[in-house]
Amino acid sequence: MESILIRALQLIFSLTILVVFHELGHFFFSRIFKVRVEKFYMFFNPWFSIVRAKKINGKWRFHFFAKNLKSLNTNALDYQGNPQKDSEGNYLYQTTPIEDLPDTDWRKYPDKTEWGIGWLPLGGYCKIAGMIDESMDKVQMAQAPKPWEYRAVSPWKRLPIITGGVVVNFIMALLIYSAILFTWGEEYVPMKNYKAGFEFSPLSQKVGFQNGDIILKADGSLVEQYNDLEIRKLLSAKQIVVLRGGQETTVTLPADFSNQVVLNKDFFAFPRLPFVAREIIKNTPAQKAGLLKGDSLVSVNDSSYYSFFDFAAKINRNKQNPVKIGYYRHGIAHSIMITPDSSGIIGVRPSLYNQVFKAKKINYGLAESIPAGISLGINKLGGYISDFKYLFTKKGVENLGGFASIGKMYDVEWNWPHLWEMTAFLSIILAFMNILPIPGLDGGHLLFLLFELITGRKPNEKFLEKAQAIGMIFLLGLMILANANDFLR
Repeated sequence: MESILIRALQLIFSLTILVVFHELGHFFFSRIFKVRVEKFYMFFNPWFSIVRAKKINGKWRFHFFAKNLKSLNTNALDYQGNPQKDSEGNYLYQTTPIEDLPDTDWRKYPDKTEWGIGWLPLGGYCKIAGMIDESMDKVQMAQAPKPWEYRAVSPWKRLPIITGGVVVNFIMALLIYSAILFTWGEEYVPMKNYKAGFEFSPLSQKVGFQNGDIILKADGSLVEQYNDLEIRKLLSAKQIVVLRGGQETTVTLPADFSNQVVLNKDFFAFPRLPFVAREIIKNTPAQKAGLLKGDSLVSVNDSSYYSFFDFAAKINRNKQNPVKIGYYRHGIAHSIMITPDSSGIIGVRPSLYNQVFKAKKINYGLAESIPAGISLGINKLGGYISDFKYLFTKKGVENLGGFASIGKMYDVEWNWPHLWEMTAFLSIILAFMNILPIPGLDGGHLLFLLFELITGRKPNEKFLEKAQAIGMIFLLGLMILANANDFLR
């Protein structure tokens, strides 16, 4: 439960930063071009807000746990109290005059942005005056455009307003990657140092790999390290040379091997990791049984398991059943009885790869970290775009993941380097996803804006409203599907 909470907090931390800076990109360009931003909120605020603030007459004013204010625009009613429509079937509206409001009513100062924090931590928003967005403010759009509204400025000014969030997210990712390299450097285990070889998936074994193989080359090129970029090169290679039993062996891959791995949501391979205890978690079966940091766990019920992953799988199959654990402490063999908990966990955190195998460390100065961070960010974007094509397949839809899947990508401990790396990667994903030409996303607005720039004709606002509604329904359905897949797995 503790690990789930830590992962959830890290995910919320990342998304909060990314959403706030994304919306600040829209806000920044809106204010440059004198377009009003009516509201700027971190998190969503249906019904009420935790805090809202507005600077009025040079003084900041605050409201805490305040209900949302009603719009000044309401339906015009006939003598029977029914909403009135014009000859084309459009609703008619009436607006409460601002001068009739008391000075204490914040709605009397629409030229000032309302800042707030909502209670639903699923994102945030920046409400730009005169823009058809997720607020679906049809009342405002039914009125004549005002000089300070988004729809009143030229398309060349609207272009940076629309793309500002995406640009900020991408630049932010590059800056974070550069900062990570500058602060912590780059550390990895060279492929040749994985002396115990690799564990291969059943699919990989089917094409010729064997557990314990050490990967050497892909299509004649040496494979230096094992990361997502190198994995993509391996999956797309025609031939991979491995070291098996002290001799080099060539494995020829089928042409569609990469597709098979991705669409079957299978792994290709991962380095075999001896199970050396990095930490014994308090109040767990392992601590109560007497295991200590540095113990090397080697067997379950007298069956030997070199790899941590094999060991963990065996333990998981014995939930709440006593098992005999064999381990070495200071080179001396011991055994002990332990009963895994209901989750199939005994409470031992394994040592990391760079703690077991000899790692290589690269330090970056400020001047070196920036180009290296930019290159890393561009490679991450290229890899994500390459994988995105699988979404449009049946298997891709089935493998689509929601918040739980993203949360599992975080460390079970609060790990700042990994947390910032995940934040940078999610920033790239957010930038790419938002630029897709789907109504409801920035890319949808950009699509219609480009149409206007090319043809000189602005799309009908009624059409834009319907497109926005359809796009939001599609995106909501996609989000529900992704999170349902997490639940059903």
